[in-house]
Amino acid sequence: MNSELISTILDGVPLPALLVSRDERVAAMNEPARQMFGRGGLGRHYISVLRQPALLDCVEESLRLHQRRTIRYLTTDLSREATYQVSASPVGEDREAGVLVCFEDITEREQAGQIRRDFVANVSHELKTPLTALLGFIETLKGPARNDAAARERFLTIMEREAERMNRLVSDLLSLSRVESEERMRPGGRVDVVALVQSTVQTLRPMAGEAGVRLELTGDDRHVEVQGDADQLVQVFTNLIENAIKYGGSGGLVSIRITHSERELAFRGPGVRIDVQDRGEGFDPVHIPRLTERFYRVDSHRSREMGGTGLGLAIVKHIVNRHRGRFRIESQPGQGSTFSVMLPVA
Repeated sequence: MNSELISTILDGVPLPALLVSRDERVAAMNEPARQMFGRGGLGRHYISVLRQPALLDCVEESLRLHQRRTIRYLTTDLSREATYQVSASPVGEDREAGVLVCFEDITEREQAGQIRRDFVANVSHELKTPLTALLGFIETLKGPARNDAAARERFLTIMEREAERMNRLVSDLLSLSRVESEERMRPGGRVDVVALVQSTVQTLRPMAGEAGVRLELTGDDRHVEVQGDADQLVQVFTNLIENAIKYGGSGGLVSIRITHSERELAFRGPGVRIDVQDRGEGFDPVHIPRLTERFYRVDSHRSREMGGTGLGLAIVKHIVNRHRGRFRIESQPGQGSTFSVMLPVA
């Protein structure tokens, strides 16, 4: 097989691929391989082109044993770390023409696997704490506190709180799973965003009153219809206002402002914006990029004490994405926080 035909065949391979001839030189490279290893590699010894020891061993074994070999190859590709599954396979008549080396990018697969492992670890940790507490109290009630009415009442109250915490976590996990599965399916209904916000504020006023927080609803009160799912949007506004009451309530005031714009910059068209602002302690902006990650918390201990599951803002993000909207967070220490939802009006 002549070199021109080999090069033509390799150019049709979508993966980075190169052919190492039996004299251990690079006989052909396709364009993706040239981008990975440089354009001067053709005709050079494969050791000076591939360089990484594990990769060199893989090619050397395939050449020597005439057998297929595979390894994982880690590199920095276009300013990012990339992971490749590399296969070195003997080719040609009597397996003497050389070895074809192909690079399959499995970076996203590896990242997805790491996300799954982190998720399982986080869920296990979140459930283990209340379960351990419940088991400890049950053991105490069956033993030393069997006949202690005061202790029994106190322990049962704590057990109820821990059970409610687990129930909230399971509910949020199911909700997150549902909104993630529906994220690419745009809602088909029409809803009045202003009415939903007004209803949510009224529902949460008793909770705010108990926390010593005043809810203030301002802005445009004209009815604004958007394409959306009413239940999911109520969940968004409820999560944001509840968070503002819980974590920003020290300022005594939570403001909810509705703004209707004929040309919202986020969409280059008409849109409605809902800002939930508190006057609480605020937090360092360094946390903002990670706040919508599952189980990420600025203050883990305080969040758990407040009954938070660490999933609320992740749910908000996915619901807003489903509605083709934008979600913005602003905060400074000592200046409170603002959580903004922008939805297109169509």
